[in-house]
Amino acid sequence: MSDEAMRKTPLHALHLELGARMAPFAGYDMPIQYPSGVLAEHLHTRGAAGLFDVSHMGQALLEGEDHASVAAFLETLVPADILDLPPGRQRYTQFLNASGGVIDDLMVTRPPGADGALRLVVNAARKDVDFALVRERLPTSIRLRLLDEAALIALQGPVAAPTLARLAREEGLDRIAFMSARPARFGDVESFVSRSGYTGEDGYEISLPASSAERFARLLLAQPDVAPIGLGARDSLRLEAGLCLYGHELDETVDPVEASLAWSIQKRRRIEGGFPGAARIRSALANGPGRLRIGLRPDGRAPAREGTEILSVEGKPIGVVTSGGFGPSLGSPIAMGYVDRAHAQIGGAVGLVVRGKALSGRIVALPFRPHNYYRG
Repeated sequence: MSDEAMRKTPLHALHLELGARMAPFAGYDMPIQYPSGVLAEHLHTRGAAGLFDVSHMGQALLEGEDHASVAAFLETLVPADILDLPPGRQRYTQFLNASGGVIDDLMVTRPPGADGALRLVVNAARKDVDFALVRERLPTSIRLRLLDEAALIALQGPVAAPTLARLAREEGLDRIAFMSARPARFGDVESFVSRSGYTGEDGYEISLPASSAERFARLLLAQPDVAPIGLGARDSLRLEAGLCLYGHELDETVDPVEASLAWSIQKRRRIEGGFPGAARIRSALANGPGRLRIGLRPDGRAPAREGTEILSVEGKPIGVVTSGGFGPSLGSPIAMGYVDRAHAQIGGAVGLVVRGKALSGRIVALPFRPHNYYRG
């Protein structure tokens, strides 16, 4: 894609001013790292607060007469219980194809005080596919409204809550629980804030008008302990947190159960079904899937990158690495991948074929580093 064809977020000029190294990502010119480097950015987020530009993500509203009708429609596309989602709460789920494979994963929020509306946040690389799918299935009583004029900024890390609360006009933003959401004002900037993110740390995602994004980002960066963070550290942070990335751990051949996301399918949906691929998914829930997403700790210092073949102790192929690299908080290489369920036991020894040589490693529990979400 040419430089002219690449899309730019509302913070693009700020990234350049801050010295970011830019690169194409999902059709956008995005910051990969700043002068301090990926390692420093990663550790800063773990210890203080990192500001992430995630305005390339897809934001939209589903709107209808009431919550029941909008939720019922969305439940024909996803396996989560949306009907019972309380106002002011957010839920993680997946768009599924007819065979139960993941078209995309997304966040669904029921805004407080807005009966008949659901906010969707989807992945940048899949938003055109996602919104086309929704439009294709929409009943006449419900509309999809894309929030193309909205930016999205994430503030993540242990200092995120006091920082954002100090700037908000209303009190209590630091006391809302993980996966809660509400409107908030920062000076004259109206926003919608959720306590969520993609790092395993406490933090927020702030949706606000694109016209206000740079001014708000500068305000955050002027606060003590806030630094800009690029996509390089965003990836190492989510890997340490054991979080899936579409196109790596998730694609249209993978169902939520084998991806170790069964927790995102609530009891009512497991019983009633009514979502794409329900037969496959309910069978996997009852009998176990054929393969499972697992964590890996290679022995030594050599990382096992995406595509690395995983071998049993007998040297037989049992799976493949989907994401891998160095875990800065752990000081060692880490990876995720899929293996046959018979070989997925925690603590099991494996071989990892790196540069044609089988190196030793072991299967470990996910996440690699405990989550620090605020439960209230």
